[in-house]
Amino acid sequence: MKRKNAVSKKSKSSLLKSLGPGFLLAGAAIGVSHLVQSTRAGADYGFILIWALTLACVTKYPFMEFGPRYAAATGNHLITGYKKLGIFPYWAFIVFTVGTMFIIQAAVTIVTAGLAERLFNFGWSPFVWSLVILIFCISLLLIGKYPGLDKSMKIIVSFLTIATLAAVIMALGAGTMTKTIQTPIPSLWTTASVGFIIAFMGWMPIPLDASVWHSIWTREKAKQTKHRPSIKEAFTDFNIGYLSASFIGLLFLTLGALVMFGSGTSFSSNSVEFSSQLVDLYGKTLGSWSTPIISIAAFVALLSTTLTVTDAFPRVISELLNIEKKELQVEKKKWKDYKIGIFVIPILSLCILFFLSGSFIFLIDFATGLSFLSAPFLAWFNYRLVTGDHLKKEDQPTKAYRIFSLCCFAILVIFTFVYLYYIIFM
Repeated sequence: MKRKNAVSKKSKSSLLKSLGPGFLLAGAAIGVSHLVQSTRAGADYGFILIWALTLACVTKYPFMEFGPRYAAATGNHLITGYKKLGIFPYWAFIVFTVGTMFIIQAAVTIVTAGLAERLFNFGWSPFVWSLVILIFCISLLLIGKYPGLDKSMKIIVSFLTIATLAAVIMALGAGTMTKTIQTPIPSLWTTASVGFIIAFMGWMPIPLDASVWHSIWTREKAKQTKHRPSIKEAFTDFNIGYLSASFIGLLFLTLGALVMFGSGTSFSSNSVEFSSQLVDLYGKTLGSWSTPIISIAAFVALLSTTLTVTDAFPRVISELLNIEKKELQVEKKKWKDYKIGIFVIPILSLCILFFLSGSFIFLIDFATGLSFLSAPFLAWFNYRLVTGDHLKKEDQPTKAYRIFSLCCFAILVIFTFVYLYYIIFM
């Protein structure tokens, strides 16, 4: 009996050491895609787009899970795996990353800036707020390093889940469900509706290149704790993060449906303005007392994304620059490259916000499109890595899971062709 208890305690301790990367994944996911896209889905279409949210989360699930699986099984991240697959997977990932990272950093920062001004009302411009937010994120990451990020995101994601759930309960208590159900649903077959659904699914709950981030965070966590997670532990950690992000996406859609659908308000296509409209409508529907709660939840959601993105891209660049070097020789070089990247990427993103603000919508559309087009490629690369000779048989997915993964891959390919048809012909 004592031996069983000792084994059980050791197992729990081992699992606790492995928890963290999943929270970072959730923090990265719960941002513009949730606060803006999910809420807008509910605001414009009621509950009808729950199928789109569910399908997006389900079809990306296996390929996102393959990231931490590969890291736990091999001790390496997915970039190393892409390099082993050949020139095309490796360079395709580089193109997808470089083509989107500055725009994504700029996008999440500027929306966070808008919400910060809404919450604190200092009279600062969005650019000044963007600068302050990035300085805060960079300082936290350089001082706290990975352990600081790990602890911060556990607190932020836990708070965000509780706050968003409380907001949904408040909305349900306001008696708006009847109005939502009785409001006629607009057509899903218009050009605008198809375009929105494609964009909504493309970034819900997070683009597939985040599987690479997760594999890097899993490896970094193992180095920090000196404990390499088992496949089961990595799987548990992943599920906590991914399912939390998916669930909170559903909560934000529900909020949009209960508070905004059928309100008669014309919603802005600008993310910052839309976020302000969300807060205002809460005040009108639930009372002014609810405004601070919604403002804080919305701000924390975007801050979590800005913080994790500020960390993720420099880590990716650092790994790319040192892919061929031996581990013992490279740790100091990686940290140096990370510190350079953590300044260069935000600075270039701020330049985009300052000089190209007039073209920002075009840049966002470009980044969204590139993320959407990259999904089938990254999904296939990840599938090959975990089903080929790179992993031991016992670490590979089961036959049933492979069939499920291939079905998800087929759906991603179909939606990519739908997206291309929409871009070319509609």
